[in-house]
Amino acid sequence: MRLLSMSGHFLLTPIPESSPDLLPKDIKLAVLGAGRVGKSAMIVRFLTKRFIGDYEPNTGKLYSRLVSVEGDQLSLQIQDTPGGVQIQDSLPQVIDSLSKCVQWAEGFLLVYSITDYDSYLSIRPLYQHIRKVHPDSKAPVIIVGNKGDLLHARQVQTQDGIQLANELGSLFLEISTSENYEDVCDVFQHLCKEVSKLHSLSGERRRASIIPRPRSPNMQDLKRRFKQALSPKVKAPSALG
Repeated sequence: MRLLSMSGHFLLTPIPESSPDLLPKDIKLAVLGAGRVGKSAMIVRFLTKRFIGDYEPNTGKLYSRLVSVEGDQLSLQIQDTPGGVQIQDSLPQVIDSLSKCVQWAEGFLLVYSITDYDSYLSIRPLYQHIRKVHPDSKAPVIIVGNKGDLLHARQVQTQDGIQLANELGSLFLEISTSENYEDVCDVFQHLCKEVSKLHSLSGERRRASIIPRPRSPNMQDLKRRFKQALSPKVKAPSALG
């Protein structure tokens, strides 16, 4: 895997029940992109280490799995999305379904195939849609150029991916899902870490917001003295004889 620029067909291990205090952190990811770019293959490769080259066109499958990222146990949910969704041309109900998925997710992989230039062109509208649904969000987005082993059929140059990522302010990675499990694992683990950072920042803000504002001891002392001065039990000093 080259860090180029900063800018269901398996029965997976179910998430076990546990006490609320011991539950792992929830991480919600969505994998978006055109059809036949390898989204399902990437997800299954990450979760099972196995590569399956051919998939039936999916209608949106949710994968759940416990994973360990740098020693932290995470309850990971990955939403696979149907290919062929074009933001400009799709029916309103398709866009609505996509928007709900984007609203649900906390981190995103935008995947294209280096052998399909049209799939590359679909990345920018998807990114813009994410930012439209999350206008104030810092949800991390990674752009992935998949099928890096098919150099003989390349239609998208590496520099094209770098340029797009720079324009959108995203991380860009070019990988081969079929040839390198470690590269796929690095992509998902990096995204999990970025979402975990957002969780930590959000938790700190919530804790800070519930700390009561301390009252001024001087003001309290003044109020006490003022009440004492007005109290009828305070005797006036006797007149001098």
